[in-house]
Parts: sequence; structure tokens; C-alpha cells
Amino acid sequence: MIRLVTFDLDNTLWSVDVVIGRAERRMREWLRGRVPEFEQLAKADHAAIRDGVIADNPGIVHDISLLRERVLAATIEHCGYPQSKAAEFAAGAFAEFLDWRHRIDFFAGALDVLETLSGSYTLASLTNGNADFARLGLDRFFSFGYCAADVGASKPDTAMFERAMLHAGVAPGEAVHIGDHEIDDVQGATAAGMATVWVNLVGSHAKPDATATVTSLMQLPAALADLDSRMALGNG
Repeated sequence: MIRLVTFDLDNTLWSVDVVIGRAERRMREWLRGRVPEFEQLAKADHAAIRDGVIADNPGIVHDISLLRERVLAATIEHCGYPQSKAAEFAAGAFAEFLDWRHRIDFFAGALDVLETLSGSYTLASLTNGNADFARLGLDRFFSFGYCAADVGASKPDTAMFERAMLHAGVAPGEAVHIGDHEIDDVQGATAAGMATVWVNLVGSHAKPDATATVTSLMQLPAALADLDSRMALGNG
């Protein structure tokens, strides 16, 4: 019997490229009037600064919010601003980014499906990103959630899946993970012993070893009901 259903967020419930692209533009607009030198740096300079921050702080690689703010501060300081001012501007720029990062256009049917499923299962979010499900108003569906920063590891590492099952007090045979990524979601959850539903909204020809596949979010309630029956019969 399925008791816990975990969801990936980016590219499963919305298009992350659209969201991040818009947030990046807004952040750069915010910086333009305060640190005009920021956009004058070459892409290679931005990349080198980021690599340097990671090399100096390898432990924050899974905390993408902290990493982004540290890189912003280092870049602004590189532009000639004192450390305290760089930190101030970095915090402001990141706040602008994070605001727009949470202005989401959900895929068709996403909210209706979450509402339907939350009536039958405990739902939780598992993301490598920094989208806050509560800030998005999804706490009316999700009982809890974890990100890579919370567990110190990104999917496909099994840490996030295992933490979710421990939190919900369920065994792997009672849990299903839903996500779009063949490796991070399908392989990672499978390695943790969970059943998986691959969300293939883009018509990919990949063939991950998922327990079930859907091409529309609206197919999820029926797919989970079928999977629940199969698992009860030992055919999951």
C-alpha cells in the first residue's frame, strides 16, 4: 500500500528554465544601477570566480542559495567594492532573485492533481533546487519537504529519499517518487528502494527503468492507483 508520495519540483511541476531565466534577468536589472561593472565582466571571469568560491568552500556545493550569494559577493568584490558593501549588494541581489524564483507558472493540471492526491496520500517535496514549497503555497498539499542543502547531498544520492521515508515513518515498499529526471529522480529513488513514476512531459525517447511513466500530470492519479494495486499484489 502506498502511504508516501514524494515529488520533484523543477521541470516536474513547472518549467525551471523559464523561472530561472526570468529571475536572473531581474537580478541583473537590480544590480545594474548599483554595480554596473557586474555585467561588464566576461563570462569567463564570472565562471572563474564561481569556480574559486567552490574550491574555497567545497562544503556548500549542495546549498545553491548560499553558493549563489557567496558567488555574487565575490564577484562584486572583484569589481572593486569593499567586502562589506559587496556582501550588502549580494544579499539584495539574491533577495531579488529569490523573489522572482518563486513566481511560478505551474504546468497544466499540476495544482488540481496535487489537491486530488493529497486526499489519498502523504505528499512531500524533494528538490535539488532552492524552491520553497511553503513560499509557493504548496504547503496546503505537501506535509513536508527536503532540499539538497537540508541533507548535504543532491539527488541521485539516496540521502534525501531516505530522509523523507524516515520522516514519514514508511518503508521503501510504501513510497513512490515522482519526477522528470531519469537519473536524479528515477535512478536515485530506485536505489533507495522506492517505486518511481517518470514524468515525461517533453516527449523524450529515453527509457529509464521507472516503475511507471506518465506524459501528462493529469495521468498521475490513475497511474498511482494502478501502481498501488500492483504493489499490493507484489508486482510493483
